[in-house]
Amino acid sequence: MAFSMGGSGSMADINVTPMIDILLVLLIIFMVIVPVTPKGLDALVPQPPKNPQQQQPNDRTIVVQVLYRPGQAPAYKINDTDVTHAELQSKLTDIYANRAERVMFVRGDDDVNFQYIADVIDIGKAANVDHIGLMTPKIQEGQ
Repeated sequence: MAFSMGGSGSMADINVTPMIDILLVLLIIFMVIVPVTPKGLDALVPQPPKNPQQQQPNDRTIVVQVLYRPGQAPAYKINDTDVTHAELQSKLTDIYANRAERVMFVRGDDDVNFQYIADVIDIGKAANVDHIGLMTPKIQEGQ
């Protein structure tokens, strides 16, 4: 506080009360906002099977192979089963009809034209496969 010593002029003081009010309002706003913000990533943890003795063969990873045949159209395999191009979509649709996790991998020989690989990817999408991965030679060595 300022005291005037007999002079006729008045001295201006900063009134800090409105600034403290603003500070308190901002503090309350930040206290309300902070708990609403997420604190990390949501993770879905896989649940154990309800009946561990009954392991279904449907949980096997599906790999569609495109095999090179010189001078001919490529041959196709789903895991180790030979399939023709015409029945590839119907077989994949049957396989993924009751699966919760719809993941498929495509493996092609080195000499196969990528057009045939892209065709298998399109067939997989038409069979309602959610995630399609391409297997590279580095991935194949790890198996």
